[in-house]
Amino acid sequence: MEKILVGLKRVVDYNVRVRVKADGSGVETDGVKMSINPFDEIALEEALRIRERGEAGEIVVMSIGSSDAQQQLRTGLAMGADRAILVETAGDIDPLSRARAFLEIAGREQPGLVLLGKQAIDDDNSQTGQMLAALWGRPQATFASQIELNGETARVTREVDVGLETIEVDLPAVVTTDLRLNEPRYVKLPDIMKAKKKPLDTVAFDDLGVEAAPVIRETAFEPPAQRQKGIMVDDIAGLLAALRDKGVL
Repeated sequence: MEKILVGLKRVVDYNVRVRVKADGSGVETDGVKMSINPFDEIALEEALRIRERGEAGEIVVMSIGSSDAQQQLRTGLAMGADRAILVETAGDIDPLSRARAFLEIAGREQPGLVLLGKQAIDDDNSQTGQMLAALWGRPQATFASQIELNGETARVTREVDVGLETIEVDLPAVVTTDLRLNEPRYVKLPDIMKAKKKPLDTVAFDDLGVEAAPVIRETAFEPPAQRQKGIMVDDIAGLLAALRDKGVL
């Protein structure tokens, strides 16, 4: 396989406690640590391992978003990717528009495999990979916990509700990665320095000639209700009494 295309999305770091803006217009991001979506980081790690086994040549990472996403692309380059592509757009776009942008880049790059995280931790849509496969007319394997390449095919173990499912798909294909596929490597300082010299190309979203899907607009945000403080009981009788008071029994 000559090339693997990996999608990286810029999201609020998973260790950060998310706060809603005072006016309820969105999530507070000013001064907040931003990182690569964790599932996308797993996708990149798997691409690197495939290359290290001699089963792939070039790894290209791609992100769709503002110029700030260059930071996450540089992190991807520091992890070991060869090139980066930023499809720059000022505002948020919906999963279908993202899939169309990925389709355009896939048409230009002709990858043998597209790896995406199964979902982004900010919107939890889990749609872009499936839509890309449908638009591209190529097989898909979602929620992958193991990937084995064998020439022109890929054997993928998927995590499903009832356990594990193993399927075989022809390449090129779209695979979305699950949590248990691997553990991403740490980025070292020398690799960060080397990443600054690796190519990062910027393409305007409007220049792709992609048809924009109907815009999905969030009208209001609010934090979840605070959990009520628990109570301590001395014995089983006290527990039963407390449950009766709450109308549970």
